[in-house]
Amino acid sequence: MPKTNMDSKKNLLEEKVVSIGRVTKVTKGGRHFRFSATVVVGNRKGLVGIGTGKANEVPEAIKKAIQAANKNVTKVALIDNRTIPHEATGRIGRAEVLLKPAVEGTGVIAGGSARDVLELAGIRDIVAKSLGSNTKINVAKATLEALKAQRTPEHIAALRGKKVEEL
Repeated sequence: MPKTNMDSKKNLLEEKVVSIGRVTKVTKGGRHFRFSATVVVGNRKGLVGIGTGKANEVPEAIKKAIQAANKNVTKVALIDNRTIPHEATGRIGRAEVLLKPAVEGTGVIAGGSARDVLELAGIRDIVAKSLGSNTKINVAKATLEALKAQRTPEHIAALRGKKVEEL
């Protein structure tokens, strides 16, 4: 099978395991354990994705999660390859994440799984606040949703049929 452009992109993606959960199913024969894993992948240059996988063994679940994350990779709008264009919130379930652009040298001020998503997206200066629920999976997904909501001045100008200078 020939390598396509997408295959070469996937090879450059870094992976980070956000959470591993043990799920127990109780039957008359006893307890059956399975594992669920959530993984964030990104190239630190604007591409990031989240995926989950479930299996009977942890490594297998992680492998499935990586495959799912590679399928869900999206492009994130960056300004100067370091921060986001504007403030945004993302919401999944009861988890809400507020993202604010920051000046150069601020660093990634975020906690937990939001930090993992932002770092793998290639954002170097940002302030993030997790509001509501702290469920790792939902916070990671809410962070990604907030990043997807970003609009660059070029994009807005194109939507309005104007030049960037006119805005």
